Amino acid sequence: MKKRPVFQILLAMLIYAALFVFSSSFGLIHPACYAYAGTFIPILFSFVYLYVAANLQSFGAALLLNGFVLIVGLIAGEGNLPFIVGLIVLALLAECIRRLNGCDTRRGVRLSFIPSAFSFYAYSAHWWTDTEGSLAAAVEEMPEGYADKMLPVIRNVPMLVIMLTLTNPAAILGMRLAESVMKKQAEKLR
Repeated sequence: MKKRPVFQILLAMLIYAALFVFSSSFGLIHPACYAYAGTFIPILFSFVYLYVAANLQSFGAALLLNGFVLIVGLIAGEGNLPFIVGLIVLALLAECIRRLNGCDTRRGVRLSFIPSAFSFYAYSAHWWTDTEGSLAAAVEEMPEGYADKMLPVIRNVPMLVIMLTLTNPAAILGMRLAESVMKKQAEKLR
């Protein structure tokens, strides 16, 4: 691989991690914005994913992106079990799907992006897997009353199911948008 694509892939990895930070900041608006940012952020993730997958037409695009976010998260002290396991499992699932459908095909990239689209939910999963710890952290880190606003969001499991379900069409829409905007990258794929 030439130096230029390597640098650009590294830049894409930084942008991907920045999108995680950007998405987590939605919690400053309201806890529901943080909890469900994972439904809509795949629209932006898709541009980064398409770029990396088109330039790295072999096993590793999803692993690079999620692996970098995982390392940054661990360094920042954000590493918890659902985050670690979720990012790894989603990346491996994406890589397997891409491998089965062709690492150098649009179909492979499109289908493999669907599990990758759920990556932000791996980050926010601690709200549902460690509710008490998440509420305690909110009391300590967030403005007064934030934990009280969090609890109804966490308890609203039907809304979580709806938002998780909507992540699929958001991922498909995001990838279609990315392909239409980033024609040069899309054309690199069969």
